[in-house]
Amino acid sequence: MDRDALLSLWEAHKEAQWPHVERQHEGPLMTLDTVISGCVVYFLDSPEGLDAQRLVILEDCVADLDGLANELDEDCLPYFQRLRHLGAVLMSTQHRN
Repeated sequence: MDRDALLSLWEAHKEAQWPHVERQHEGPLMTLDTVISGCVVYFLDSPEGLDAQRLVILEDCVADLDGLANELDEDCLPYFQRLRHLGAVLMSTQHRN
């Protein structure tokens, strides 16, 4: 996936409303959303892309999302599946650089 496709996916994510999630998952999911979004913004604004530390953090966030996926209500899954896809695409883009 190229930079334009990543940007398109990012724009779709920014336009989406925050879904209703169970109270016990809200904090961790907000954190994951914030961190992954921050990595995307950094990548798009930086000609160097992500540094090694941000890449490790991104990988951890995607793994955390994977761990929470089975605990989420079906109506909020599309939001977090897109977020996970965004993180995975960014990781694959970085590994090719």
